[in-house]
Amino acid sequence: MIVVTGATGNVGGELVRQLAERGEAVRGVVRTATAALPDGAERAVGDLNEPESLRAAFAGADALFLLAGYPDAVLEEARAAGITRVALLSGGSAATGRTDNAVSQYMIATERAVQASGLDWTFLRPSGFMSNTLQWTEQLAAGDVVRAPFADVPIAVIDPADIAAVALEALTSDGHAGKAYLLTGPEPLLPADRLRILGDVLGRDLRFEAEPNDEAWTRMSASMPERYVRAFFSFYVDRTLDESIVYPTVAEVTGRPPRTFEQWATAHAAAFGGRSG
Repeated sequence: MIVVTGATGNVGGELVRQLAERGEAVRGVVRTATAALPDGAERAVGDLNEPESLRAAFAGADALFLLAGYPDAVLEEARAAGITRVALLSGGSAATGRTDNAVSQYMIATERAVQASGLDWTFLRPSGFMSNTLQWTEQLAAGDVVRAPFADVPIAVIDPADIAAVALEALTSDGHAGKAYLLTGPEPLLPADRLRILGDVLGRDLRFEAEPNDEAWTRMSASMPERYVRAFFSFYVDRTLDESIVYPTVAEVTGRPPRTFEQWATAHAAAFGGRSG
């Protein structure tokens, strides 16, 4: 049995679907009993912030997909249940080793806890998600202009389905223990590049406007703690994180190339008012 935490999230949802389609025994951890999961997946209600609530979810399992940033006691519960293998969704910034950055700090802390847990581990360190583009849906519903920050920062964005595909291999086959996988899409793209490709998919003439840093700071500070705003500005304004590098890891682990942004946009066109391919 494979337990997937964050089972309705960008990566966890894809992983549950892929495991179920492969006929693997999979149990998705959700916070409410009404959360939808794919056919073939078991549902377990639990909360990563309350490790003892996960005992039923972990019972009888031998592998775990885990999100970063939660109490170390989650690992203690996993080990006590007999789980022996864990794939941790961390991030590319963990590779910088910088604990002065709020985002990389919690990822590094979780990686260290996993390493100390005695479980066989694999770290998944992806670049920015293609699904972050969904942040533009409201602007595109209102018109043809998207205003976004960090306009001059190229990122080799990755389809969450490809992260899930690597996680699937790490959880169901041997040879991945003790490895930290840097995961990217096939090419670095600026925000304007993504908007151009999305416009082509939707058949719309879309226009990109760069959001000035001071405006981005104010807007972001309204929705997240300042330490995280500062972390993203460190990544993308001070350039302490380079996510433009393309790594071959997805192809090496899964045997196929990572999906392009055009493929992701086509599959999710309905979210932007288009017709999904």
